Amino acid sequence: MGTATATMKHPTLTGERMLVVQLLTGSSTADGEPVIVFDRLGARRGDRVLVTNDGRALQELLGATTPGRWSVMGIPDLGSGEGEALP
Repeated sequence: MGTATATMKHPTLTGERMLVVQLLTGSSTADGEPVIVFDRLGARRGDRVLVTNDGRALQELLGATTPGRWSVMGIPDLGSGEGEALP
């Protein structure tokens, strides 16, 4: 969906890239409200990404006290146009 910025944030989040991501169901319909995820893989606007809400994984990246929960764990190679980027 896009990126997010914050003028004040937890010290463990300083310099981290935040994305606004819409979770999808298996049939590509919206699943709940958009979430903020942390991205160190360089996803672009409209990319589909694999995300995890494993707080421990994010703690290993950002530190044990981070309040973050969601992070990008992969960017699928969609190859032949299947699952093209969303507008």
